Amino acid sequence: MDERRAVKVSKYLSRHLRHEPERIGLTPDPAGWVEIDTLISAATAHGFRFTREELDHVVATNDKQRFVIDGGRIRASQGHSIQVDLGLPPATPPPYLYHGTVAPHLSAIRAEGLRPMTRHAVHLSADRETATRVGARRGRPVVLSVDARAMHRDGYVFHLSANGVWLTAAVPPRYLRFPGPH
Repeated sequence: MDERRAVKVSKYLSRHLRHEPERIGLTPDPAGWVEIDTLISAATAHGFRFTREELDHVVATNDKQRFVIDGGRIRASQGHSIQVDLGLPPATPPPYLYHGTVAPHLSAIRAEGLRPMTRHAVHLSADRETATRVGARRGRPVVLSVDARAMHRDGYVFHLSANGVWLTAAVPPRYLRFPGPH
């Protein structure tokens, strides 16, 4: 499978497993799982064909491990805008986590902190490099440090997704460290 095809299949999966399953007639269970055969049939019926082998390739080689297969089912690891319960237990975060963004969002973040926006949780990275890549998708990246140790001590709950993304409901401004002049 060439890289362009893999990206196309991955984007299709993200759209329909994370955001718009109803668009192709899918009904994920409460944890976000759908039967693989049902997914492939629904995609085919809506004009996008892919094989089980292509699906397995995308899941196995996706650099962000966006999808999980369990038996004959698949779901997105995180990032849903639809209601799902990923069943992730609370986890103790490292002292600092990181969030990649772009400069135009900084004034709102300084005032309101990090909010999930259209997602169910704020996504945080365990390292600056990953946060930099995330921020770079929207322009010149700015990486914020999150005092996760203090948040956890103060009662905020964190979860760790299957692909290593840290999730929390929100990050108030007092726990953020901004680069450069304030």
